[in-house]
Amino acid sequence: MIVTVLLLLLVLGVMVLVHEFGHFAVAKLCGIRVEVFSIGFGKRLLGFRSGDTDYRLSLLPLGGYVKMSGDNPGEAPTGDPGEFNAHPRWQRGLVAIAGPVANLVLAFIIMLVVYMNHHEVDYYLAGPAQNDYALRNSPAAATGIHPGDTIVRYDHQDNPDWETILNTSLLNLGRTVDFSYEHDGQRTDSHILVAGTQPDPSTADVYSILKPIGLVPQAQNVPVAVTSVAPDSPASTAGLQPGDQISAIDGVAIHSVPALLAYLQDQGGKRSALTVVRSGAAITVGITPKLMPSGDGTDSYRLGFIPVRPLFRVNKLSFGAAARESWKTNLKSATLIKDVLMGMFQRRVSPKNLSGPIGIGQQVGIAARDSIWSLFTLMAVISMNLAIFNLLPFPVLDGGLISLLGIEGILRRDINQQVKDRIYQVAFVCILLFAAMVIFNDISRLPHHLKM
Repeated sequence: MIVTVLLLLLVLGVMVLVHEFGHFAVAKLCGIRVEVFSIGFGKRLLGFRSGDTDYRLSLLPLGGYVKMSGDNPGEAPTGDPGEFNAHPRWQRGLVAIAGPVANLVLAFIIMLVVYMNHHEVDYYLAGPAQNDYALRNSPAAATGIHPGDTIVRYDHQDNPDWETILNTSLLNLGRTVDFSYEHDGQRTDSHILVAGTQPDPSTADVYSILKPIGLVPQAQNVPVAVTSVAPDSPASTAGLQPGDQISAIDGVAIHSVPALLAYLQDQGGKRSALTVVRSGAAITVGITPKLMPSGDGTDSYRLGFIPVRPLFRVNKLSFGAAARESWKTNLKSATLIKDVLMGMFQRRVSPKNLSGPIGIGQQVGIAARDSIWSLFTLMAVISMNLAIFNLLPFPVLDGGLISLLGIEGILRRDINQQVKDRIYQVAFVCILLFAAMVIFNDISRLPHHLKM
């Protein structure tokens, strides 16, 4: 627990410090006087002064802060040209957005380093192309292929692996190609329409490219194992537990989460029966899926659990390839965060799913026990979360300041300072209530023996 707390302080400290350095650097470039740049909060322990700025190390090592002249809410301008409010609105806007941008850049750099040293590739991509599920009313379903069948010809390729099928599909979109598969030792020769449109390379993955065709690769030859269950989710309501293995749904054997999700979409949210292996014994669990954000801007029927990842191998990517993968990964992360926020606004996603420092600490501990690369990946996600959260148009946050500057720019005058003060006071109370809520969520999810 001590190690986890120290790691949490380190991770959050780096995230916040980079964020504040973004504000600091742009403020300096704009000629705004920076009075304090502090690593940590609270009492000053040591430091030095250079020019107008006191560079200090403070008592509480959780992030840091930048104090610019005249940037406190309610502080009346004195006419000093070095003050924050004495500068043009576009410069103040640049200072405000620099913090989130610094976090976005950090997330990109972290994943770039990860992929140049540790790019994980699932083993099933290079193995026999076994189908796990054929989507209803799809080109694949029209061929008669069943779960567990092996594709033995795709276009002109004999005995292709899934990576070959993926690449061949991208070259034959909208065309019909040769398609053969083996079912119970019997070969069936057919043709299949390679449905779909040219995917966005920044967001496309194996499953999204093959989904219009109706094929779902079999990622492993064992059931789907559950590692954790989201609170207030269908999985939680049904009583799924970490360690459970889902071997079938309504009698249909599945070996991957994409196959399970494809079946749920085909059923349109109907109640289903999961065959679950728990402590060596098979049990049947009734479950009703719920529409949730999918991470691609759409909603889909989901159950709300995190699975054990299928086996994978590790590659090292070139700089260019790693940069592309980092862009794709961070874009998917940003899309997922956006979908969660929109889902909360539309009351489709419960605020109980949000985590605070305790929940983040638990994830940091889990990632650190897995590998340094898992920890770095989580750091990139946290940095992305911090960037997007701070860009929300809410007073006290960077996005709120940018919004107020935009309104003042439209009005061509400053908003009354007393009005601003009231806005910031209400916003501060709301932020405190939000912090209390996420901490309560964290505590409510703790094991009973850890609760006070």
